[in-house]
Amino acid sequence: MHQEYICATPAWRQEGPQYDCVFVMTGPELEGMHSMHGMGIACILHFFSFKSGGIYYPCAVMHWFDRIGDEPDETTGMWTVHLSLNRHDECNISVIHVDTIFRAVHLIPIYGQDFILQDIVPCHSYDTFHSFYVNKFADHHAFEVAY
Repeated sequence: MHQEYICATPAWRQEGPQYDCVFVMTGPELEGMHSMHGMGIACILHFFSFKSGGIYYPCAVMHWFDRIGDEPDETTGMWTVHLSLNRHDECNISVIHVDTIFRAVHLIPIYGQDFILQDIVPCHSYDTFHSFYVNKFADHHAFEVAY
């Protein structure tokens, strides 16, 4: 069985925050809303759990990404996404059960033609860049999931 660690922490090794991104099983009924073939992309902001009626619910607070276009980028063959905003231009955040998290995903910033500041650190990537490639070349699992 494959196991991986997914992080959501405000202080990672005294170098700043680390909020991992994941594939989330959204199902075919939400196709087009956040998803690529039943999979959505989200950034985990926080893990928490609660008990209700004697049942334990492990959950995660997520900031969703929206797909750009209906198919992968023609040049790279990778899907492109950007952070999702609601109709009030606020972050599209929700709480999900951790069982809907399929696996981690690697996002590559779309850099554009401008120079990148030398003092940028990885933890500021989601704030600095506006859109990202979903890296299908990270490993064979990522390739199979999204393509």
